[in-house]
Amino acid sequence: MESLLGLPMVRKLMNQFAETTGLMSPKKVPRRYLWTDAFAVCNFLELYNQTGEAKHLQLAVSLVDQVHNVLGRHRPEDPRKGWISGLEDEEGKKHPTQGGLRIGKSLDERKPNEPPDEKLEWDRDGQYYHYLTKWMHALHQIGRVTQDSRFNLWALELAKTAHAHFVYDPGSGRKRMVWKMSIDLSYPVVPSMGHHDPLDGLVTYRELQSPATKDLKASPEYNLSQEISEMAAICAGKSWVSDDPLGIGGLLADAYRVFQLTFDGGHEHFDLLEIMLKSSLPGLKSFLEQGSLTLPAHYRLPFREFGLSIGLGAVKRMARRINSPFEKSADLTRLEPTIQQMISYLPLIEEIEKFWLEPLRQKAETWTDHQDINRVMLATSLAPDGFLNL
Repeated sequence: MESLLGLPMVRKLMNQFAETTGLMSPKKVPRRYLWTDAFAVCNFLELYNQTGEAKHLQLAVSLVDQVHNVLGRHRPEDPRKGWISGLEDEEGKKHPTQGGLRIGKSLDERKPNEPPDEKLEWDRDGQYYHYLTKWMHALHQIGRVTQDSRFNLWALELAKTAHAHFVYDPGSGRKRMVWKMSIDLSYPVVPSMGHHDPLDGLVTYRELQSPATKDLKASPEYNLSQEISEMAAICAGKSWVSDDPLGIGGLLADAYRVFQLTFDGGHEHFDLLEIMLKSSLPGLKSFLEQGSLTLPAHYRLPFREFGLSIGLGAVKRMARRINSPFEKSADLTRLEPTIQQMISYLPLIEEIEKFWLEPLRQKAETWTDHQDINRVMLATSLAPDGFLNL
């Protein structure tokens, strides 16, 4: 945690989230949303790491269970019932991610015969690949903390399912990805490819094949070598530059995962790491030049800004390693000029957090309309190690 002064605020934010979304209230109908819940699992793990209080670990475990039982099943009003994988109830409980996981949007998915509506689509359910990878990461993190291989098994099964349905060959010989699929993964809802989706998938697959899952990956059923190869081919030659704060932050957080896999895990990913870090610089410069951080609260989306502050937290951790007198290598030295350029952006972390910690600004619609995700990602920004550290 950046400062022990942040611990009470993180605890407060996560308790509010647990209470209002039905995690701690049996009488409430659970309100689950996959992206937010993935960050929340990591936050509870960080609170457990900082305090040693078992209740935080239990909340993380309970949240995983609730996500699987809500988002791994069809919507309550759907005539289809049970697990979206089609498995019988008991088998579905053993393999809750085998059919993927719903987003958790307020509206039902678009049916195949319905005309597309770009504005309406943001509120429609289905499955997003980049949400599934966040959940894979959360499962890997809780598996690492609990040493319970079930979580790693579920992450690997989710990776296999997601890759099989989101990656396809359009006939050109080079595979592509779908951005959004239907709830049961039977048809694409938005066929375009997300900018960072293949990169996020590549990094996540490699994370899942790290030593923590060595017993599982020895089995051909859970080995992701083919998926990694296909994702690397999709990524080849692509530009990762983005001026979207959430996109920049995601790129930096992914870069830190690659950094750890390279320098702590013994993997050979240095070239990819260098490309990712250099790709973030033009986006950072462009984002600041737009001046959006100078606007009033009702013109800003907090969770997107927290995505950036979390990513800059990753830069801070890489800079510590590179500047440490105890860790010197030729590869680390090569990264130093790029990291040094990024250090000038680190004050944005405090600037973003301080802005949104002001109670008056939390009354803006941009906060209240997305309260769950804003609370959780602010907590991640204040205490990012549970999300960032492998």
